[in-house]
Amino acid sequence: MKNEFDSAKIYEDENTLAFLDINPLTKGHCLVVPKQHFENIFDIPDELLGKIILTTKDISGRIKKSLKADGIRLSQSNGEIAGQVILHFHMHIIPRYQNDGIQMGDATTSRPQKADLNELKKLANEINSSA
Repeated sequence: MKNEFDSAKIYEDENTLAFLDINPLTKGHCLVVPKQHFENIFDIPDELLGKIILTTKDISGRIKKSLKADGIRLSQSNGEIAGQVILHFHMHIIPRYQNDGIQMGDATTSRPQKADLNELKKLANEINSSA
């Protein structure tokens, strides 16, 4: 995976990258992606998928703690018919808060407003400070 975009990075290791979504559904919504390209869950090797899940678990805990989220929703789609827009495997970590205004079905189908990158970077620092 080429790191050719501005992002508010939360985590990076040799296999994975986690960054805040530029179109967040809620405060702290982020993506966990493999650095190597795989289109969907059917293409990704099991060992790497396991590493991504462990990274997702770790980042979810950090987000829940640092942002005081009431819950965490994980989402992952495969194929355009399932709602996959970016054809690169990725996990969504979507913090949920009481009265956040999101209905269960909205968490994968709505298109929120683009966030300010500087605000996302401040938020990434807040999440990273709890590591």
